[in-house]
Amino acid sequence: MGLATRVVVVLLMLMMATVQVSYAAVYKVGNSYGWTTLAHIDYRNWSATKKFQLGDTVVFEYNAQFHNVMRVTHVMYKSCNASSPIVTFTTGNDSIKITSYGHHFFFCGVPGHCQAGQKVDINVLRVSAATAPTPSALAFPIVPVAPSPRSAAPLIYLKGAFGMMGLAMAILALSNSA
Repeated sequence: MGLATRVVVVLLMLMMATVQVSYAAVYKVGNSYGWTTLAHIDYRNWSATKKFQLGDTVVFEYNAQFHNVMRVTHVMYKSCNASSPIVTFTTGNDSIKITSYGHHFFFCGVPGHCQAGQKVDINVLRVSAATAPTPSALAFPIVPVAPSPRSAAPLIYLKGAFGMMGLAMAILALSNSA
């Protein structure tokens, strides 16, 4: 194998070592019912059945004449205090990309709606092979994204064994070329 070919192989292997694999999902809050008080949806149960990950998108679909979405602190979430939200969404089709671990608290700021159960805690667990999942008590920023179709394809990244395999192959290639 010539020197130029070896260099290309090593560069490709190093690139493999830096790539990670994971899937980003799109979740519609409340499933087919959306974000509402009319269907008496248990949003706590809805979110408890999901395994949210970094990069996932949470979509709130609702009638903007009657509802909104407020991102709030844990204290505000527990008391349904809508006086100073972190951010308020009002389009009726709000897509929010999760970019950090921990709890992300949302509720409807229309009087009485949060008290009626229109609130959700999106919890992204920090998962490691060496430790059991542990929730973070902090609420971190979330980046709003443009509204997306209901069935978006997952994003793909490489992670774990592929990255380590690429690194090992690059080291082997370097040691054989010397």
